[in-house]
Amino acid sequence: MTQYKRIAIDTSKAVFTLHGIDQTERPILRINLNRGQMIAFFTKLPRTEIAMEACGGSHYWARELAALGHRVLLIPPQYVKPYVKRGKNDRNDAEAICEAAGRPGMHFVPVKSADQQAQGMVLKVRETLVDQRTALVNTLRGHAGEFGVIAGKGVSNIIPLLEKVAAETAIPREARETMALLGEEIARLDARLKQMETKVHQAHKANPVSKRLATIPGIGPVIALTLATEIDPTAFESGRHLAAWAGLTPREHSTGGKQRMGGISRAGNERLRALFVLGATSVIKVAERPGNKLATEWLLKLLRRRPRKVAAVALANKMARTAWAMMMSGEAYRRAPAAGVS
Repeated sequence: MTQYKRIAIDTSKAVFTLHGIDQTERPILRINLNRGQMIAFFTKLPRTEIAMEACGGSHYWARELAALGHRVLLIPPQYVKPYVKRGKNDRNDAEAICEAAGRPGMHFVPVKSADQQAQGMVLKVRETLVDQRTALVNTLRGHAGEFGVIAGKGVSNIIPLLEKVAAETAIPREARETMALLGEEIARLDARLKQMETKVHQAHKANPVSKRLATIPGIGPVIALTLATEIDPTAFESGRHLAAWAGLTPREHSTGGKQRMGGISRAGNERLRALFVLGATSVIKVAERPGNKLATEWLLKLLRRRPRKVAAVALANKMARTAWAMMMSGEAYRRAPAAGVS
């Protein structure tokens, strides 16, 4: 039986492209398998190193193949892209995955358990429902504005808006009924969101790491549970590495010994970055209130010399580094002294 040094898989829903190399790095396997053939093919092989791009479906296959005794490596897609040859197709993608997996210093993604994916699904479904509700609220406000009925932003203003629409006899009946239908859909999503919030809080309370992270100012159950279920701190060399991976560091364009730092790019984990910045913004919102315990001397000085949005990103960076340190050490959060307190 052929002994492979490594097999790379370009995954999809139905067709899987395999690229295998021998001990001399020579390609000796290039085939396509359908979904039903995967397990049977790898069951016959001796222990082999298998590489795939990290995605939701790849974690399932990683668990299945690891159960057969294989060593599975998941690579972030952005680390595979530089190795893709000109002319993108499934075979070139599989070859690029195989090449990237063999590079020294390559970073890999830890394989998630089924429970971790389930908890992550609760968070993502909640986010989807929030997006759907926001879209419906904006639609309702827009249509109401077409008939001169204006309301402030926010879900709390929806019921008063619907009451105004129902009481406005100048609005045609068809329009009032349609906007009432939108109100019913928003109410239905509100009920679903309350159910998801309950599940998030239950999962948060059952996770000791999440409970510990929630003691950091600006980090609530959603951010804490996201970090606890989706982040492996050992995959990062330091808290700065985690902050950079989340996209909370400036873009650098340095050359000739001259350091040039730009703004925050869209690189990194967009969802985690948005959560960190949102949490930091909530801290800044109350930090300048007299006597507030969140107002550390460092934060107040930062706010005096930098715009609030810049300060929010800087604070988010600090929150990410603090979270990494707590996850690695297992220690509780040590609150910094408030401004004016020695």
